[in-house]
Amino acid sequence: MTKTPPAPSGTARSGRATRDRYPRFRQMTTRWMDNDVYGHVNNVIYYSFFDTAVNATLIDEGLLDLQTSPVIGLVVETGCTYATALSFPDVVDAGIRVAKIGTSSVRYEVGLFKAGEDLAAAEGYFVHVYVDATTRRPTPVASDLRAFLETLK
Repeated sequence: MTKTPPAPSGTARSGRATRDRYPRFRQMTTRWMDNDVYGHVNNVIYYSFFDTAVNATLIDEGLLDLQTSPVIGLVVETGCTYATALSFPDVVDAGIRVAKIGTSSVRYEVGLFKAGEDLAAAEGYFVHVYVDATTRRPTPVASDLRAFLETLK
């Protein structure tokens, strides 16, 4: 009989992420209009949750001002793996972590958890390339932003 090895830290044997994989959380609620005709949150809403969780966190930390920031993050790549359905009126805890910080880019990973559950309903990522807000040319990640992002690794 072969013994199953333990799951890597932050993942369950199912391969789904657990809450301890994420250093920061932001709570959001689903809305009535988020459900599609199949009775669950439509896939595009998951991407909205990812974007909202990360950008709201940056705003809360004083690292992003939608009206005046000279540098902004543009999404250049994104993906999502769905495990279980979310639906209205679920409360969603979005776990946020940073997988990689480059010169001008950051890969964010977000796990969406139904409130009170330890296994992610969905796991996604997106890559921001930080650019000058006017020229849209890549610019290095600012030192204050980089310092904060290090806390999310």
